[in-house]
Amino acid sequence: MLKTKPHPDYPAEEGRYVRGNDHSPVAVAIVLNYDDDKIPPEIEAFVRAGLEGGAALSGTVQTENIGFEKIICNIVANPNIRYLILGGPESPGHLTGEALKALCSNGVDAKKRIIGTNAPHPLLYNLPEEFITRFREQLTLIDLQFVAEPAVIKKAVWSCYQETPVEFRGYSLFDSGAFPEPPLCGSIIWRVTRPWTEPSDEKEREALVKLKDLMERLRKKAGQE
Repeated sequence: MLKTKPHPDYPAEEGRYVRGNDHSPVAVAIVLNYDDDKIPPEIEAFVRAGLEGGAALSGTVQTENIGFEKIICNIVANPNIRYLILGGPESPGHLTGEALKALCSNGVDAKKRIIGTNAPHPLLYNLPEEFITRFREQLTLIDLQFVAEPAVIKKAVWSCYQETPVEFRGYSLFDSGAFPEPPLCGSIIWRVTRPWTEPSDEKEREALVKLKDLMERLRKKAGQE
């Protein structure tokens, strides 16, 4: 199958992940619902299983906004990644697993809010729509959330490597080769370093839109005088 080189800046975003085989067809995302200093061994075991199985990237995801944005930036920069394995528990505060499944199934609305999730802040403000669309077209999500054995994660990664389809827990998995479009590369650093540039909720966002509209009308009026 055809493979390609990732973007020179791949992976574009830092995070809680390890980098494996750049030509691998699969990445692993384990939901993290613990503080950094309290990550239990079982979460580390899931991440390690992904890497040992041959994943391109294997790590944790905690939030349904910036966490997803980092994942998307990294994956669209490597067209070889065609599957994303979701594992681990759920995050009661963020509903990270539910939100990721909703993103892959439903996409986002005009305000870049993930459709069909009850997560509190499922907003992908920092990404162009092109990145979100590409992420959804490039990937198949493999839902292994709540699976307790790291060996299952490793077996799922192995299945994604096969030259001919194999059945795995209701999925037909094989390596179909790189996505047939060039890699995309971008960064979410603007939002991370300058959080005041985006509203924190929908009311603030609407107020900001009205303010920008007023400023634009005032500028036009001043230019005519």
